[in-house]
Amino acid sequence: MDGALWVFGYGSLIWHPGFPVAERHVARLTGWHRSFCMRSIHHRGSVAEPGLVLALDRAAGAHCDGVAFRVARGAEDATLATLRERELVSSAYLEEWLDVALSDGRQVTALAYVIDPAHDQYCGGLPLEEQARIILHAQGGRGLNRDYLFSTAEHLGALGIADADLDWLAERVRRLAS
Repeated sequence: MDGALWVFGYGSLIWHPGFPVAERHVARLTGWHRSFCMRSIHHRGSVAEPGLVLALDRAAGAHCDGVAFRVARGAEDATLATLRERELVSSAYLEEWLDVALSDGRQVTALAYVIDPAHDQYCGGLPLEEQARIILHAQGGRGLNRDYLFSTAEHLGALGIADADLDWLAERVRRLAS
């Protein structure tokens, strides 16, 4: 490794990294899957009406395709501070350094935020229909939960990243909203 700071995005970091990016690649992380398995009480929901946000949930044999970002040189410390303020607001995420495979064939170690399955905001295994109904109504400090879902699904699609559950959820929430 050359000392570069890489960050793996699988949800809103894909479309709003919030830090200076020197390089970006579609990337694959094995042993984890993207899932609406975290109740959001800040950004996309409230304590009274929690929303759902994506997290990396460990699963044998699984993989998650996302985007690996190389942070611009000199911005590493500020990026870590910004990410920690954004992602660790409720301690439901854990910081992990994980190996990811870039689309150009390189392997890098990237910072990723994964769910703490022991945290009370963890809600893995919710049926998709229940997820859709929660996402439809929830709203938090960063806006409507459904906008988070729609933007993530749209950006994944634009990158050619298939995610059947997210696509189903986006279509279902659109139907429920109409």
